Amino acid sequence: MLVIRADLVDEIVAHARRDHPDEACGVIAGPEGSDRPERFIPMLNAARSPTFYEFDSGDLLRLYRDMDSRDEVPVVIYHSHTATEAYPSRTDISYASEPEAHYVLVSTREPGTHEFRSFRIVDGVVTEEDVEVVESYMFSHTGADDVPDHA
Repeated sequence: MLVIRADLVDEIVAHARRDHPDEACGVIAGPEGSDRPERFIPMLNAARSPTFYEFDSGDLLRLYRDMDSRDEVPVVIYHSHTATEAYPSRTDISYASEPEAHYVLVSTREPGTHEFRSFRIVDGVVTEEDVEVVESYMFSHTGADDVPDHA
């Protein structure tokens, strides 16, 4: 399951709308080992295409060096589909090289609405996962109240 803050969902959707009709792409980095997306990093679609996205190799190298220096990993790798459903294409599957990442797709094919889905892609196998949108990570998955009781 992908647990993601609402403000990050809003950022992804806004980026997808801004770049429409071209596909938008980017990463949300998080602390290594946490599976918690925190830092929104919109990227340039070097392909500038409505049917394909590609990270610029120089930008990608800088991104990985920056994440490494911060002890971060790509928790979410996202892109948009501008004319089709939010489901990974054969090309998307072939380029998926981060087995621990959540691959988020947003479809902007319908004006005024969007489709937001998340997948795990490992060794060419696509598995859709639930998405839980939260206001804060403070209470997600704890099952307990982390706020002290007042006497």
